[in-house]
Formats: sequence, C-alpha cells, structure tokens
Amino acid sequence: MKKLLLVVDYQKDFVDGALGFAGAEKLDGPIAAKIAAYRAAGDDVAFTMDTHTPNYLDTQEGRKLPVPHCLLNSEGWQLYGQTGAAQDKSRDMVVCKGAFPSLWLGNWLKKQGYDRVELVGLVSYLCVLSNAVMAKAALPEAELVVDASCTAGPDLVLHKQVLDLMEALHITVINREV
Repeated sequence: MKKLLLVVDYQKDFVDGALGFAGAEKLDGPIAAKIAAYRAAGDDVAFTMDTHTPNYLDTQEGRKLPVPHCLLNSEGWQLYGQTGAAQDKSRDMVVCKGAFPSLWLGNWLKKQGYDRVELVGLVSYLCVLSNAVMAKAALPEAELVVDASCTAGPDLVLHKQVLDLMEALHITVINREV
C-alpha cells in the first residue's frame, strides 16, 4: 500500500507569528513523531507551505484577510519547530501555494497513485479542508485520513464543524476529541 503523510502549512506564522493561536504549538511534537513513523515505515512525507509575496494585501485573500503572513523566505514562512527540523529537503515534496488549496498538489497526487493520504497541520477549516477535498478529487478511491489530534484552528466551533464536514465527505477523521 502506497502511503503519504501530507503536512499542511505547519509554519511559524500560523503557530506563533502573524496568525498564530494558542494551542497550535502543541501539535509540533505529535506531527514530528508522525513524520518519523512514516519514514520508519518507508512511506512518503510531503509539505504544503502557504507562500505569499510582498503584494499580498493587493490580492483577493489579502483584502479579505488583511494580515501579511507567510511571505516567501521570511521567518514566518518557515516550518515550525521539530516539524521543520524533521523535513528532509533531499526527498520530501514541498508545495508552495498562494491560496488555501493547491491544484498543482491535486495533479501531483493523481500521478503518484497513493492508496492512503493522511493530512495534518493548519488551519483545519481552511487549508487542511481545502487540500483534503483536492486530494479526494485527485484520488477518489484512496483512503483519506485527517488526524484530529494533529490539526487545529483558532475558532473551536468551526474546527468541530469541519471535522463533521470532512466525515460527511467520506474522509476518515481519527483521534477526535471534539
């Protein structure tokens, strides 16, 4: 079975930077442990990175969310903590994306033919959800999994609702407490 762990936007600006929120830092150890477990099993790991340019405030997202964040090559753009240290730049796919989902990621996933894709990272009801849907479209017969203990969002109500929504979309949600 061909498996992928997809770490979505676990970047400094979403943990302790411009859009950081309490509790996001607690995901670091569990995500890094998951990366190590996937590697030990011989499975693949990939990362998405929210990536913006200095004209961010002139974009549609920037007008609706006027907080500059994840500016390319800035400190806030970097992967956070142990998760960032666990990245293997010589073998892990990294997808820089300027919007919540990545069509490029969907096309890449389709070519890879994974049987199982597990998503972790931030923010559950924005980038995790939109990339899970993209993965579902690319790999309709693959098992898609979201580990609820390795994703979060600053709005706890939306976080709970998105876990319900992902289950309704036939995405398996594991380790759910809310």
